[in-house]
Amino acid sequence: MTDTAIRQLTTPELGARAHELRALFDDAWQGDEAFDDDDWAHTIGGTHFLVEVGGTVRSHVSVVPRTLVTGGRALFTGYVEAVATWERDRRLGYASELMRAATVFIDERYELGALGTDLFDFYARFDWERWRGPTSVRTGDGEVATPQEDGYVMVHRTPATPEDLDLDAPISCDWRPGDAW
Repeated sequence: MTDTAIRQLTTPELGARAHELRALFDDAWQGDEAFDDDDWAHTIGGTHFLVEVGGTVRSHVSVVPRTLVTGGRALFTGYVEAVATWERDRRLGYASELMRAATVFIDERYELGALGTDLFDFYARFDWERWRGPTSVRTGDGEVATPQEDGYVMVHRTPATPEDLDLDAPISCDWRPGDAW
């Protein structure tokens, strides 16, 4: 039987696995949705969750620190990036296992979890909720609305999430190159 392991690594601990991950991401996102250097930059700098089978990476989830602002409060947020599984390994439960681990990690360290997606049913299984309010990005020139992201942000409440979090309120993220959300 092949050895299967779940690993939790910081970006510096990835080592040679970084090349494997980039190939995985290029496989997972193609065409108009191709994974680019900005997407790669969004993935690094946090904690990576990997499924390895026989020493080969089969699935990945990254949690990076960001600051989201809503209701006049800045919330230290674990932002999920680069959820990917090789096409041949999909529907084997790898991404689900990693999302469970990443959600526990976010619960233990952050005030809120967040991610951008259109796969609502997948994330809802792990207690993620759609943000209903308008989105924006904070820039040097102030907040800029991101209406194309409205309805595509999901959040996960942690033990540290303010009890009065309003999913209908405006929410903003910090600016970064590429996709803000």
